[in-house]
Amino acid sequence: MAAATQILDYVGGTLIIPQTVLVNQYWQEIRTGLADAGIPICHFVLHADRDELIQRIQNDRVMGPSQWRFDHLDDYDAARSWHSRQAHVIDTTGLQPRQVAELIAADTARATTK
Repeated sequence: MAAATQILDYVGGTLIIPQTVLVNQYWQEIRTGLADAGIPICHFVLHADRDELIQRIQNDRVMGPSQWRFDHLDDYDAARSWHSRQAHVIDTTGLQPRQVAELIAADTARATTK
């Protein structure tokens, strides 16, 4: 949390931390640490249906197909129950990255102006 605090102190604005968390206990530890550091939290989960996830993993031009990612699809499915209760879930199936970024930016702006 110290790194996040230092970054925000230096640059200000909104800090976006891309992180896949599939274990609720780990998310609770992260959330608590951020909250204790006074860092506002807008938690988003970028969802895609399973067929789309498989296609994205298989065709990933940066990392290439990742067996670890394939092996954790069931863990992701299991995490969806708590994701839906604790995060704003954005279904990215069929969306372009720019569209997803615009949705996050709009939702973050609404959350921080309340």
